[in-house]
Amino acid sequence: MAEASSTTTNTKKTTLTTDTTWRLRLLLNDITTTKGKKLDNTLFVVEGNFIEEEGYEPPQGLFQPTAKEVSLSEDGKESASNTMALEVTNSRWTLSEDPNDRKDGLWIWGLFKEPQYPFMLLQMETTELKLPSSDSDESDSVPALKLYAQINHIRDRDEDGSGVELQSANLNVRILEQVQLPGATVDLYEEEAVGQISFQPLLD
Repeated sequence: MAEASSTTTNTKKTTLTTDTTWRLRLLLNDITTTKGKKLDNTLFVVEGNFIEEEGYEPPQGLFQPTAKEVSLSEDGKESASNTMALEVTNSRWTLSEDPNDRKDGLWIWGLFKEPQYPFMLLQMETTELKLPSSDSDESDSVPALKLYAQINHIRDRDEDGSGVELQSANLNVRILEQVQLPGATVDLYEEEAVGQISFQPLLD
């Protein structure tokens, strides 16, 4: 069962705007480094804002990182010693009624009611990340990744509600395979599960 972000301890509403900074925790499994090693249960963190672009239906926009360095609180589940900051170079998100049916219109009863979107479709591209190593070890790194996630999105519209809630979700990476056909090359993409992503709103 997906784990919900905790937003009930603060009266400030969480939003998909610059008013709310989110901490994204990416727990990656079975990632192959540039030296061919396997990384299991390795935690990466990135902080930033979900920024909605005006004039789109369904709502969509960018995830904008706020800093390359991430400071973790002392009472957090992770410590700086076992967590690495991940640099996101490009990211987009789209709210969706049904990710398998991308018509994304008003619900059948919704001509006079704001449509609800129970999913966020998130994609992120990251840069190559150097891994810590001792002087005797050869330098190694996590290659640039294209990550995708389908996230349960809940929005409390009551005045006393907590706002936006993003639940933990499975994280996939897109792998490109080029197939040579007579007279043409076709790019095929396959998504492979690589871990989980969770979300924490950072409220003052």
